[in-house]
Amino acid sequence: MKIYTKTGDKGTTGLFGGERVSKTHARIQAYGNVDELSSHIGVCVALLRETKKQELRELATNCEEVQQRLFVVSSHLATPTEEGRAHLPQLHVSWVEDLEHWIDSMEEQLPKLATFIVPGGTVSAAQLHIARTVARRAERSITEVHEHEYVDGSLIQYMNRLSDFLFVSARFANSILGHADVVWKK
Repeated sequence: MKIYTKTGDKGTTGLFGGERVSKTHARIQAYGNVDELSSHIGVCVALLRETKKQELRELATNCEEVQQRLFVVSSHLATPTEEGRAHLPQLHVSWVEDLEHWIDSMEEQLPKLATFIVPGGTVSAAQLHIARTVARRAERSITEVHEHEYVDGSLIQYMNRLSDFLFVSARFANSILGHADVVWKK
């Protein structure tokens, strides 16, 4: 199979099911944002795996699981018909519960958040913050699709909780690596 098909050379692409739409279509924007997010999380995984800290290696494993789930999210975004979605991997409510569990586990080890923090600190934390902002953009773009077409509401919930997970992960990475939160100075 060749990587290039030439079918998108005029600015259109195909959704699952065969419908051709503009590459600026809201669904394409949404799963493009999810794809970008997964790529940023891939950088996070690489950075976290480079450390000798077991806690961050475990965080990397959780981030890899998120990447797998984001492929399922993208497949649902790329499939506008109910008939097509019937053949896709399932979305699971437990995914949100997993994120909440991971968040709670990390927060138990962090100081209470008393002020706004500025993205930064260690390279791992800074990259996790970048992933967080892309997750927020992906959430907004999925919400935009949801306002006009069917999108499973659990996708929005998952993306919302995912950005929370990435925020806490950034704080956690800084903490484990001995770097305090970078606080906003009024």
